Amino acid sequence: MVGKLMKAVWYNSYGGGSAALKHVEIPVPSPDIDEILVKIEAASINPIDWKIQKGMVRPLLPKKFPFIPVWDIAGEIVKVGLGVKNFKPGDKIVSTLGVTGGGLAEYAVAKESSTVFRPPEVSAADGASLVFAGCTALRALTVTAGLNLVKTQPRSNILVTAASGGVGHYAVQLAKLGNIHVTATCGARNIKLVKNLGADEVLDYKTVEGSALKSPSGKKYDVVIHCTNGIPWSTFEPNLSKNGKVVDLTPGVRAFWTYVVNKIMCSKKQLYPLIMTPKAEEIECLVKLVKEGKLKSVIDSRYPLSRAQEAWIKSIEGHATGKVVVEP
Repeated sequence: MVGKLMKAVWYNSYGGGSAALKHVEIPVPSPDIDEILVKIEAASINPIDWKIQKGMVRPLLPKKFPFIPVWDIAGEIVKVGLGVKNFKPGDKIVSTLGVTGGGLAEYAVAKESSTVFRPPEVSAADGASLVFAGCTALRALTVTAGLNLVKTQPRSNILVTAASGGVGHYAVQLAKLGNIHVTATCGARNIKLVKNLGADEVLDYKTVEGSALKSPSGKKYDVVIHCTNGIPWSTFEPNLSKNGKVVDLTPGVRAFWTYVVNKIMCSKKQLYPLIMTPKAEEIECLVKLVKEGKLKSVIDSRYPLSRAQEAWIKSIEGHATGKVVVEP
């Protein structure tokens, strides 16, 4: 691959949205000792990708410009570093590139430690879609909220906001694996989809009942997986059970302040901000569930790399049903 060029999309500074994304031809990267070189078959865009561009985590990220965005990829290994032990050229994989990015390109280097095998039953688009969104849903439910996804009693009641979005549609499905009662919010056009994913009750977030987050059956929520923004603690609090938890996946300053105040006040009802990066064992768990037919990725739209700007806009608009995928 020495001297070979690849197509990629990058930006040179903070801000600018889709207009700042530039198509370039640059040398194919070489894997370090613990890395693999992947021919990308699919990459999935997450809000963190364009939030980094907006400067919402500056000056930490990106580490340098120009920067090729997107973390989540699936593809085929074409070369491995000298220290790589578990993979070989020709292997189909799913990986997270993490804060180094690189997914909007024909090739990318990934750490062996962040990569898992992709079986034939899992398509590249499905695999790439899983990584950040699926791992966020899994960790929010099992680690932060402490729920057991093996079917047990007594049955917990949870609320998933923005349940037709990237994280939300995985959260609904994973919760149902644990025999959990799921109330979900989404737009009217996606109610049927969310019910088909397994939700027991679905609220149109634009209605009075939906904006109040009240369960149609009158249930109080043991856990809320909060996948959107703009909903204050005062709306959640009366809908929570005695020891209810809100796991905020898009935390801002107000969420962290609520977390601190509730801890100081020793409140039994708590809000937990969640900021995370995916782990290989989480990706592997999700890939296995897809292979077994227990989990599926809902893909809103697919774009070739030449139309990456359109995919960027679709994600930023915030109304995608499931995931937005780029296929080089």
